[in-house]
Amino acid sequence: MDFELNDEQRQIYQYGDSLAQSFDNKYWLEHARSHTFPQELFQQIAKDGFLGLMVPEAHGGAGLGMTEMALFMEGTSNNGIPLLMMVVGPCMSMSHLSSHGTDFHKKELLPAACRGDIQFCFAITEPGAGSNSMKINTLARQKGNRFSLTGEKTFITGADVSDYCLVVARTTPHGDVAKKTDGFTLFIVDLKKKGVDMQRVKVSIPLPEEQWTLYFDNVDLGPEDVVGEIDNGFSILFDTLNPERIILGALCSGVGRFALSKAVDYASERAVFGQPIGAHQGVQHPLAKAKASIELASLMTRKAAWQFDKGLPAGEAANMAKYAAAEAGIEAVDAALQAHGGAGFTEDTGIYELYPMMRLLRTAPVNRELCLSFIGEKVMGLPRSY
Repeated sequence: MDFELNDEQRQIYQYGDSLAQSFDNKYWLEHARSHTFPQELFQQIAKDGFLGLMVPEAHGGAGLGMTEMALFMEGTSNNGIPLLMMVVGPCMSMSHLSSHGTDFHKKELLPAACRGDIQFCFAITEPGAGSNSMKINTLARQKGNRFSLTGEKTFITGADVSDYCLVVARTTPHGDVAKKTDGFTLFIVDLKKKGVDMQRVKVSIPLPEEQWTLYFDNVDLGPEDVVGEIDNGFSILFDTLNPERIILGALCSGVGRFALSKAVDYASERAVFGQPIGAHQGVQHPLAKAKASIELASLMTRKAAWQFDKGLPAGEAANMAKYAAAEAGIEAVDAALQAHGGAGFTEDTGIYELYPMMRLLRTAPVNRELCLSFIGEKVMGLPRSY
């Protein structure tokens, strides 16, 4: 594994620096506080060609990999402009369609998505199943070569600004399968179809992207909406879930770095008792410890991305990266808050708003306990705990 970025990767990583000249953290905060999607920022990213980083050039993208996607996310988050829609759309949905989609998906939907003309969201979580995805009940009943989709998905990021949703459903009910991983099928669902409804989930966290519950009531789907093989969707599902963990590792690393940079500036200028507070080890050491944690998490994230791009098993590194980066992000924002003192809780500094987002990402979209259980069982060989 080469730790040195090539010229193209370095430009992608530094793109956030140039983007922040027009769309900085204050812009992101305004939209986060008002829960309004930053459409101008998203369209600028589309114009600059970054929505299709993981989509082949033949389908309108850049033909790059998970490494470049993670570098993009880390670079923008370094500047305090993290976008969760870049996780569920370009990373989880569009890259999956480029590998497993139909000709319609690849020739019609992907080029439009790369241009920013349409957006995708991703739906797997259900109110009754939670983290136990084996027990999802959303069912697509097959009638000839068509399907009738009925069920409910919740905590769907950005459904209101999306045109299509990559939906994980069962085509064989859980009670009728030989193995619990059988019977899954992935579908691309046009959210304008008859039978699709949505309701906002009121999450008390400042974010530009909102969460939604989707309801499917006998939604008619055809063979052109199927992604991959019928009843064999679980075998390709982790093509979306490992990238999700990796890209969130990059986001958390970047946000933590952004918070620490603000803390360093403040602690270097704020003088109490005759010297800058950053000269006191009680302030300096927590920031330094958080910096070490962030950089360690960033390295694991890049290792996971490298493994994914090489076609190597990436589950071990991806789970470690997501776990480590979420913990490091919380540590970094908390240390930055403490360094700012009371000023850290004012709207002028914009530090406190980063904390609930980092705390959310410890729990969602996969909680730290499941990451640790994966590491304990799959990596260390401990007995299965669930």
